[in-house]
Amino acid sequence: MVEGYLDIETTSLTPQEGEITVVGVGIEKGKKLSFFQLVGEEISSQRLIKLVKNIDILYTYNGEKFDLLFIKEKLGVDLVAFCKHRDLKFVCWENNLYGGLKKVERKLKIKRKIKGVNGYKAVMLWRRYKEFGDREALNLLLEYNKEDVINLKQLKEALNLFS
Repeated sequence: MVEGYLDIETTSLTPQEGEITVVGVGIEKGKKLSFFQLVGEEISSQRLIKLVKNIDILYTYNGEKFDLLFIKEKLGVDLVAFCKHRDLKFVCWENNLYGGLKKVERKLKIKRKIKGVNGYKAVMLWRRYKEFGDREALNLLLEYNKEDVINLKQLKEALNLFS
């Protein structure tokens, strides 16, 4: 069983107004977790399909209402055509855990190295990178995205979801 974890960063809350800036994918085969990111112009339907095509089940947090919809609208790819999808937000709700990913992580004592970055700040980091070539801003954004993806695995485990 190959499990995947996906999180995207965007410039807006809606695909009509924004772009995808980062796609982070963690792929777990056995006990090995590999991590991949597509950034800016690297993001394409072909590259994303190549990443997810061997995943049996893909985990997201609010992916049903955000990540997968954004990807479908912007890249024309319906990821559930390639793998099963499980949105951990709804599993959290079933366990009386409400709020965004960071709030749920705090309730479950899932640690975060990167503090003070949220979706809004992620947009600002991308803008600093694009407008001023700020590599530190890009690196922080990529670390933030990676932590979101890695923490999806920890969240799944905390919820005792074993496929």
